[in-house]
Amino acid sequence: MLGRTAAELALFAGAGFLLFALSDLFVDIIYFARTLWRALAVYTRYPRAFASELPDNPEPGFLAMFVPAWDESAVIASMLRATIGRLEYANYRIFVGYYRNDPATAAAIAAVADDRIEAVEVDRDGPTTKADCLNHLYDALVAYEVSTGRSAAAVVLHDAEDVVHPLEFRLFDRLIGRAAVIQLPVLPLPDAHSRWISGHYCDEFAEAHVKELVVREAVGAAIPLAGVGCAISRKPLAQLAAAHDGHPFAGNSMTEDYELGLRLGAHGFKTMFVRLPARAGEHGVVASRGHFPATLGSAVRQKARWLGGIALAGWDRLGWSGGIGERWMRLRDRRGPLAALLLLAAYSAAFLWSQLFLAEALGAPIHVEFDSTLTALLTVNGLLLAWRVLMRAGFSTYAYGLREGLLSVPRLVVGNVIAILAAARAIRIHLAGGATRWDKTGHIFPAKLPQ
Repeated sequence: MLGRTAAELALFAGAGFLLFALSDLFVDIIYFARTLWRALAVYTRYPRAFASELPDNPEPGFLAMFVPAWDESAVIASMLRATIGRLEYANYRIFVGYYRNDPATAAAIAAVADDRIEAVEVDRDGPTTKADCLNHLYDALVAYEVSTGRSAAAVVLHDAEDVVHPLEFRLFDRLIGRAAVIQLPVLPLPDAHSRWISGHYCDEFAEAHVKELVVREAVGAAIPLAGVGCAISRKPLAQLAAAHDGHPFAGNSMTEDYELGLRLGAHGFKTMFVRLPARAGEHGVVASRGHFPATLGSAVRQKARWLGGIALAGWDRLGWSGGIGERWMRLRDRRGPLAALLLLAAYSAAFLWSQLFLAEALGAPIHVEFDSTLTALLTVNGLLLAWRVLMRAGFSTYAYGLREGLLSVPRLVVGNVIAILAAARAIRIHLAGGATRWDKTGHIFPAKLPQ
């Protein structure tokens, strides 16, 4: 009976994993084919571009940064000081949102005395949603534009714990005329005190923001925003606001950033992912950096919010539209709950088989046999899994070095456990009516800033 149950669970998981693995393999093929084509057809004719060598704009555009904050007194002052101290750009203003019942955050913002920082109070008790806070910041920008006669070229989004790259605004200023949305890579900072929980974010973003977003753009799918390190052109944002009662950000969404990119893409606006080396002779790229959750509970809460907003509520809110590439990518985005179920089935089957093998080894009258179809399926999946592990380790090594690349292999299991727990939490919240407030996690700001 246990053997039959294990086989059925393995067959279910194996069939699902095979479909997922083939989809992932297709992404790999597109990415490497595109990389090879650019190496042969582009870089042999044109020199590689570097952010530090981009020509200055004769008339630098006015950029408005939005930083929504709730209970961020521990990091917001450090983030603001670092940002204004590092940015190699002059024409900008930072709008920081805080709630009336959060005096500690208000005091921390006020402690950074700079005319380019505008504190914006949300006139209600927090937290509401991050999108609601962003809409208040949008209202503040409109009021500022009316009072000064200055119009923003773009709105840049960042979180209260982000390390903003010095060349980020220069890059946005030069490229925002080419697309309605520009998303830079997000590279989590390694946490020496959380190699496993926080570290698995490094692995996932190294692959997603080196490969996945490149492929999305290549197949004609819209680029979803990560909520940090991204710029939205002012006119498309105004058009979106006009179509939604003056609120460009979906106030009742937990993943308003993800939705914004897809909504603008659905309106026919161009979305762009830009991964550009910062300086010649250096490995680093212009990217948004920051620490990610370091404990199991905080990681599960964060990923549950992402899963619920993208895979569950996003399905209801955005539906299925666009061409084949767009629909394929939305399918990939929304497979999280099913992937968690497949993982649970696979781990359950492995546990049951381990008990049967142990009993057989101890002399019990049991003989474990595998059906030929199941054996073939497991063999194919094993080969595809080996390839997937190689890809994860390779991209992590490329972004963070060999040590993190090697650690990414066992961290796959950590990520799987977090995914299962997060999916269970997301489904529970969704069935209860969905999240209605900002379920944020605690943040830290690095003592030593990356280059």
